[in-house]
Amino acid sequence: MAHWFHRNPLKATAPVSFNYYGVAGSPAANKICNDLRTNRARLLEMFTDVTCNPEIMKNATDAYFSLLQGFISSLDGTTQENKMRFIQNFKWTDTLQGNTPSAQQDAIFELVSMAFNVALWYTKFASRQAGKENVTEAEAKDVHRSLKVAAGTFKTLKDVHVPRLITPAEKGRDLEPRVIDAYIIQCQAEAQEVTIARAIELKHNATLIAALAFETANFYQKADHTLNTLEPECSGKWRKYFQLKQLFYMAYAYCYHGQTLLASDKCGEAIRSLQEAQRCFLCVCFPRVEVKAALCSGYSHAEALCKEYRQTKGPGTTAKPSEQLFFLKLGGLIKNTLEKCQRENGFIYFHKVPVEPPQLELKASYGLAEPIPFELPPLSQQCTSEVYATFDLTKGAKNDKAKPKEEEVKPVKEPDLKPQKDTGCVLS
Repeated sequence: MAHWFHRNPLKATAPVSFNYYGVAGSPAANKICNDLRTNRARLLEMFTDVTCNPEIMKNATDAYFSLLQGFISSLDGTTQENKMRFIQNFKWTDTLQGNTPSAQQDAIFELVSMAFNVALWYTKFASRQAGKENVTEAEAKDVHRSLKVAAGTFKTLKDVHVPRLITPAEKGRDLEPRVIDAYIIQCQAEAQEVTIARAIELKHNATLIAALAFETANFYQKADHTLNTLEPECSGKWRKYFQLKQLFYMAYAYCYHGQTLLASDKCGEAIRSLQEAQRCFLCVCFPRVEVKAALCSGYSHAEALCKEYRQTKGPGTTAKPSEQLFFLKLGGLIKNTLEKCQRENGFIYFHKVPVEPPQLELKASYGLAEPIPFELPPLSQQCTSEVYATFDLTKGAKNDKAKPKEEEVKPVKEPDLKPQKDTGCVLS
C-alpha cells in the first residue's frame, strides 16, 4: 500500500464561547448556546486524538452541525435569513497561509471551515492507517473510504456551501476554488492508489492496472496544474508532491502496459515501454544514480525535483521517496520485466526497439474513485421555532460596551506520525 501521503496542516481556530447574554432569552436558548460551545470544543479535540475513528468523528460532527444549523436554517417559516447567522465572529487559519487567520461574522463560514477540517481529518486518518506496519483488509477499506469521504466533503463544500458566503475567499485561502479542487483531486488520486495496490496484490489484468495507474498519474498532473497560479512559497511543496506522484504512476502505467504489449507479441514496443517506466522510476527514487541518457532524458529535471521536495520550505509533511518500500517494490518489478522482455527478444522475436515510447491512451473502466457526497445531519430537536423566537437581538446592544478581548489563534499541535515499513495490503 502507498503510505507516502503528503499532508498539509490542520486549520486552527479561535475559541468561541457562544455567550449571548441578554440575547438568549430562555433556558432552552441558553442550553443551545452551551451545547454549541461544548460540542465545538469536543469536535476540535477529536482532530488531534489518535484514538478517534470515523464513527467517533461522524458522531462529533453531527452533534455540532445539527445545532449550528439552528443559526443558519430558517426557523420562522419565512425565506428570510436566520437572524442568528451573523451574530458571531469566527476566526480560522488556512492550510497554506501559516498562522494568519481569516475572519467572518457568519455561521456559514464556521460551517464550511469546520467541515473543511473534518475532511482534512479523514485524509490524515487514512494516512495514519496506511502507515501501519501490517495493514489489514478492514484497515485498507477504511483508508479507501476515508479518502472518498474527504473528496466528497471538499466537493460538497465547494459546490453547495461556499457559494452561500457573503464574503468570497481571498486568493490562496482554503475556500477558494483552486485550493479546494486540488484537495478533491488529491483525495481521488490517493484512493485510486489503494485500488491499484489491491489490483496488484490480487494479480489483476495488467491492462486494468496500467489504465488505473495512467488515470491516477493524470489526476496528480491535474492537481499540480490547478495550483500553478498560486504563490510558490505557499504551494511549492505541495506541488512537488503532485509532480513526484505523477512520475511514479506513469512508471507504473508504462510497466504494466509493457506487460500487455509482451502478451500481444509486441516485444520491441514492450521493451521501449519498460525503458520508459525505468526512466520515470529512477528519476523519482534514485536522484543520484547515473542513468544512461537514452533511458533518462529528463533526468536532470527529476533529480532537481526530488531534492526540491525534501528541501522546499512550506506547509506539509516531508518524506524521502527513495526510502519508501512501496516505491522500491516497483523498481524490482520494472527491472525483472524489462530483463524478461530483452531475453525473449534475443531468443524469439528479434524486434527493433522503437526510439519513442508508446503513446498511452488508456482508459480505466473499473476502479475509479468517486467522491462520497457530504450530507449535513438533521436539525437538532432543540432548535424549534418557539425557542428561536426567544433569541432577541435588540438586547445584545447592552453588551457592546464590554467587548471581549481578541482571542489568539494558536496552531494545532498534531501528533507526530511517521510512516513505517510497508508490507502491502489486500482490499476486497
